[in-house]
Amino acid sequence: MYSVEVRDRIMIAHSLPDPFFGPAQHMHGATFVVDVAFFRSKLTRKNVVVDIGAALSVLSETLKPLAYKNLDELPQFAGQLTTTEFLAKHIFDQMAKAAESGNLGEDGQGIAKIRVTLHETDLARATYEGPVGD
Repeated sequence: MYSVEVRDRIMIAHSLPDPFFGPAQHMHGATFVVDVAFFRSKLTRKNVVVDIGAALSVLSETLKPLAYKNLDELPQFAGQLTTTEFLAKHIFDQMAKAAESGNLGEDGQGIAKIRVTLHETDLARATYEGPVGD
């Protein structure tokens, strides 16, 4: 299986209002390094997995509505605990939609799976990985 991975980062604020989260239940900020890997079993006619420039652009556009925002105030996350795992799945859904719709370019439509990893620190990260088109 071939893969190409791109990276960006995002700064957000949020709270995780449940005693389970200890001090993180209060408002705090986070800077996530976001890695998105695209997988396919065979290279395209151009011998690529995906256009790296298109992948970087789509990732940037996916993160832009969240950047420098308090996630607690965004209507799409109302009533949700916006954990790192939850955000990885949210970003995965957006990237998968871009692959299926052609926003990753012609080569993006044959992507087999995508993996999204959010690095909270150099010591902790969360990942969501799944097939495209399911």
